[in-house]
Amino acid sequence: MKKAPILIAAFILGSFAVGGVGLVAVTHEITDVKIAENQRAAMMAKLEAIVPAGRMSNDPLQDRIEVSDPDLLGAPKTEVYRVRDGDEPVALILKPIVPDGYAGPIRLLVSVLRDGSLGGVRVLSHHETPGLGDKIEERKDDWIIDQFNGRSLDEPPLEHWSVKRDGGVFDQFTGATITPRSVVNAVKGTLLFVRQNGDSLYAKPAAGQAEEGTAAEAESLATTTTVGDA
Repeated sequence: MKKAPILIAAFILGSFAVGGVGLVAVTHEITDVKIAENQRAAMMAKLEAIVPAGRMSNDPLQDRIEVSDPDLLGAPKTEVYRVRDGDEPVALILKPIVPDGYAGPIRLLVSVLRDGSLGGVRVLSHHETPGLGDKIEERKDDWIIDQFNGRSLDEPPLEHWSVKRDGGVFDQFTGATITPRSVVNAVKGTLLFVRQNGDSLYAKPAAGQAEEGTAAEAESLATTTTVGDA
């Protein structure tokens, strides 16, 4: 038997295999880069929506720190993005977790301006009931914008930071009180944390690039269906 044709065929097949693997690897790399770019753009859009227009001259995804206050922020560690206009501090954007949502944890973005007022609140992910608790999403309802924009611990006074059913000033949803109650408490806790720590949060050295997966939370909201809310 002649070995030359067999060797040639093996070489050709091997070349195709190596080329195929290489093509898959290159395509995967290009796709990963594009996904990362899209995720970053989605997160930046979330951040820009809750700070004063034209006041972000830095890259808050790079200018970030980690803090720890589980009682007020809902998790052992919480990311904080700093927004600056030149050397002037503009806002702190925190990612507290609402641990007691009706159907599981709710992840938020909370922007606290330099004067202690809220620049805005947005939901990153949740599992609340479609048609009830999911009204915390700004694309489903204006509740999270109407209830929080411009608020502070002085407006309303701290003792009124609760939903109306509990004697406060914040609206709950018809047929769903647990979700808005939990979100209001989490936003209040975030404001208390910023008030207690003040300018020291702007002065800490940056931790650098945001962790993988951070932007992905902003790109899509989890909406697992549950039964009812209260």
